Amino acid sequence: MGRRNKTRQKKTKYCDYSLFFLVIFLLGFGLVMLYSVSAYNANLKYDGDTLHYLRRQGFAAVLGITAMIAISKIDYHIWIYFGNFAYFLALVLCVAVLFMTDARNGSTRWMQLGPLNFQPSELAKMATILFLSGIVCRIPKQIGKFANLIKVMIMIVPIFVIVAYANLSTAIIIMGIAIVITFVASPKYWQFFAMGGVGIVGGGVLFIMAATYRMDRIDAWLHPENYTSDTAFQTLQGLYAIGSGGLFGKGLGQSMQKLGFVPEAQNDMIFSIICEELGLFGAMCVILLFLLMIWRLMVIANNASDLYGALIVSGIMAHIAIQVILNIAVVTNTIPNTGITLPFISYGGTSTSFLLAEMGLALSVSRGIRLEGTEHD
Repeated sequence: MGRRNKTRQKKTKYCDYSLFFLVIFLLGFGLVMLYSVSAYNANLKYDGDTLHYLRRQGFAAVLGITAMIAISKIDYHIWIYFGNFAYFLALVLCVAVLFMTDARNGSTRWMQLGPLNFQPSELAKMATILFLSGIVCRIPKQIGKFANLIKVMIMIVPIFVIVAYANLSTAIIIMGIAIVITFVASPKYWQFFAMGGVGIVGGGVLFIMAATYRMDRIDAWLHPENYTSDTAFQTLQGLYAIGSGGLFGKGLGQSMQKLGFVPEAQNDMIFSIICEELGLFGAMCVILLFLLMIWRLMVIANNASDLYGALIVSGIMAHIAIQVILNIAVVTNTIPNTGITLPFISYGGTSTSFLLAEMGLALSVSRGIRLEGTEHD
């Protein structure tokens, strides 16, 4: 008698290496562009040290990649026990930074930790993801009730208000993360549109009136040609860079606007230099890479082994998507100028390190996915 073949189901462990390589590619591209954009400015400000910004960003990238790999190997369920602590720590640090630091560029956002500068608002984004994911996954059936939804959102108000005092754009990202996480868990959609309308109109008016420079930024956004302020000047020079790049750009390293015309081009306005050097084609490739990253995060969230994992990845996806949209909207003068970096590409050690740590969380969730297959005996 021939041996009868038996077929049985087996479960295969999975890790989203596509996301991992997208992160590494974007990070590598960001370092190349950072050197191209910042070398001239660094040469002037740091006595001929053209590698100043690249060196610091490279150090943050190494720390972030180390954290990403380490976190990806840790069972993400353990973070549910640290969500409350992370939120409280971020809240304390965001309050402390208002009193313990000197103002930079008109705002107080940095905390000095020895030779390093640390932005507590970056910790606040990640803490919000862990904190809200833990809260919502404990009451998944109750989150559909509008009263319970309001209670959950009220928990985010303290850190939103404190961060918004010094950095409204980061506060918008934090609120966006909170809305997406609760949106994913809730079966009712109409209440989010109601909340969003009230929050955008009410909160926007309140915080614009709280700081006079925000009203000036709106006026400069509407009529940049009438202003000689740094904000309007930066916006106009950024638009000149985008327009002069054409379809395929002037070539890597050939930008003219980075030679002192676009202030601090390596920070928020780096996308305008990408457009100038690599053209519309290069800019679309960058946007496509971010879309691929968001798609991979959606795949992980949809296939996560439990609600907690799905909410964590949804929060990370919201963080990346909102930050990319806001940065490109500012650079193209679609919205008023505000301090938002382009993820993995703009100069900013704290932002890069925490973004990479979040990618580690997403990879950890992806490791929990089990692929169904067949095995023949």
